Amino acid sequence: MPELIAYTDGACSGNPGPGGWGALLRAMDGDAVLKERELKGGEGLTTNNKMELMAAISALETLGKPSTITIVTDSNYVKNGITSWIHGWKRNGWKNAAKKPVANADLWQRLDAAQARHTVTWKWVKGHAGHPENERADALARAGMAPFKPE
Repeated sequence: MPELIAYTDGACSGNPGPGGWGALLRAMDGDAVLKERELKGGEGLTTNNKMELMAAISALETLGKPSTITIVTDSNYVKNGITSWIHGWKRNGWKNAAKKPVANADLWQRLDAAQARHTVTWKWVKGHAGHPENERADALARAGMAPFKPE
């Protein structure tokens, strides 16, 4: 069975400002790429964290059937949020440690629901460090932002 990997990234010009997200999905057999799909989108006024979340959400929501997948992100916010912080947020009624509403709770809930259908492994890579697939995800995020950036 092929291994599924999604490389995800978000971008923002100003924070908040116009933003975009990108995801590179690959079906792999060892080192061989069997199939590849690119996803991208954006918004006119958003934040970098929202775009990072949307990249991961979109990668998971695009899968037609329950799958085993590795999500590779350069966002500690996304990786730590979904693997660690979310458990406390759910226990505390979507309040953070300071008893304030969790930022982007709607997107965290959407990501949680999207991941529930799948077996997901989360991996972090350093952004803008020459990782080829992360660089492609970044390029997709910038392309997703382009229609929303003023000339």
